[in-house]
Formats: sequence, structure tokens, C-alpha cells
Amino acid sequence: MNVLDITDLRIILPGSARPVVDGVGLTVAAGETVALVGESGSGKTLTSRSVLGLLPPGARAEGSIRVAGDDVVTMDSARLRALRTSTAAMIFQDPRAAINPLRRIGDFLTEGVVSNKTLKRATATARASELLRAVGVDEGALRRYPGQVSGGMLQRVMIAAALMGDPALLLADEPTTALDVTTQAEVIALLTRLRERFGTGMLFVTHDLDLAAAISDRVYVMYAGRIAETGPATELFARPGHPYTAGLLASTPRLDAPGRRLTAIDGRPPDLRTALTGCPFAPRCPSSTEICGERAPLPTAAPGRPDHRFACHHGRRLAEGSPADA
Repeated sequence: MNVLDITDLRIILPGSARPVVDGVGLTVAAGETVALVGESGSGKTLTSRSVLGLLPPGARAEGSIRVAGDDVVTMDSARLRALRTSTAAMIFQDPRAAINPLRRIGDFLTEGVVSNKTLKRATATARASELLRAVGVDEGALRRYPGQVSGGMLQRVMIAAALMGDPALLLADEPTTALDVTTQAEVIALLTRLRERFGTGMLFVTHDLDLAAAISDRVYVMYAGRIAETGPATELFARPGHPYTAGLLASTPRLDAPGRRLTAIDGRPPDLRTALTGCPFAPRCPSSTEICGERAPLPTAAPGRPDHRFACHHGRRLAEGSPADA
């Protein structure tokens, strides 16, 4: 069963010449981790935030976003608040920006479920203590203020807060970017254990391909507000079918190839003030041909691998290991 099912999602911002998220579709099953990867500005964070109705002022969402069967796009504010404290929750990139520094951590953990009458205060406090222990934090942190704990510890508190309502879906928006490598590894291991323990589906937003490969079952690669490629993590990174995915991999350092020269992707993502014609990656693509600038490619399945799909006119040849040419 899917805990998240997004269909033909479009997000329009005031002043933009085109949707910043354009026709996106993705799913997350119960107990599954799905990574959403791409460069900054590709639409990853907006897509994840739209699941909880957390779009910028003036933004408009079209399409369907179903969380545990309920469509978020048509929800009123009361139902959205209930959704955020029970069915779905988000772990933000910077925990210090998401937690009120003037309130104790215990209040932060319990106020949402208490104010929405999901749990009584005593039960909520007991639940908060249990979750703090589960994420490796002493329950004495309930009485502390955010400024009295480290960044890594505060990110663990954020994870505990996200689990307070026993959500079916967890949205993790770059949750380890601000952490050192050791703490990052600890947090990733923690998220993996919690997913296995609670059976929670997770959408993990990141620009780190190695991290996506390590934590996810499936991956969606996003470019210019569209899904460029999707498939099982091991398959997609071993045999990418889109030049953009191949370019991201070529620009990623690898421990198993320390002397390998990194190759940057030339050019810049398309400007939001300009409409798109054809494939949005065509101006930066080394394999671009005339058709790429004229017509947007439809998603195509890799030969013999129907769950690996890419939006590229020449993707089949790339996925089969030969150069994409005209």
C-alpha cells in the first residue's frame, strides 16, 4: 500500500513563466525509503513541502497529492493541521530554525499532539520520553532548552518530534546537511532503524547521491521541476538512462576510485522566467540532438526493466551502456 501517491503535481509561483514543479508523479510505499535527488533549485524541497501544504505565500498546487488515501490539495486548514500531527511529519534541514529557542524541548515535542487533542499531556510526555530514548537522547533533555544541546542531538530531537504522532509517512528534507560526517552517519543509521521498527514510509530529499544510494530503495532524479529518471537505487546508479543522472554521478567523488577525475555539468539550470521548449536539459546535454530542443521526451522504460524509467530521447542507449548519439 502506498502512503504517498503524487500524480501530475504542478506548483506555480507568482511571477514565474512556468510551473516550478511540472507534472511530477511519485509514490512511497509503507516501510519504503524513496530518495528525491537533484541540484539546488530543481524543485525537490517544494515537492516535499507540498505534501504537508507548506508552500510559500501565493504558490498554487495543482494535481493530486494523496497521503494515506486523502488528497492534500483539496484539504482545508483544519484537516491539514491534523495531517501534520498524525499521518505525516517532516524533518527539516536546520533543527535550530524549526525549534523555538525560548521553549523547553519537552514543550516542543508535546505541544502539537496536545493542542490537536491527539494525546493527553501525560500520555504525550511519556511518548516523548520513549521516543527520545529510541533516538539515543537522555529523557532529561525534556527539561532543557535547544541552546543547551548540540546540533546533532537537536536533529535527533527533531526526528523524535516527527514520530510523536506515529506517522505513516516521514518527509526528510536534507536532514544531515548541517552535520559533521560522523553525526551524519549516526542519524542515517537511526532513521533506517526507526523505519524498520515503525514501518514508516520515508521520502528522503538530498543532493548527495552516495547518501541516496545508501539509504533508499528507489530514487527519483529531478531536474527543472520534472522527473528526469526513476528506478531502484542500485539499478539507477549502476546504469543511468538520463544524461543528467550520468552527469551527477560523474561529478561525485568516489572512495573506490580516488584518482578519478571529476567532470562538472556545463551550464546552468533553466531560468524560471523563461518557458521551456523540448527537453529542459538539452542546452547542457553533451548528447543533445535536434529533436531534444523541439519536443519534450516522454518517460521510457529501460529494456527488460519496466521499473527503471527515464525522460530522454536517447536514454535507451545510455542505459544499455553505449553512448547516446543522434
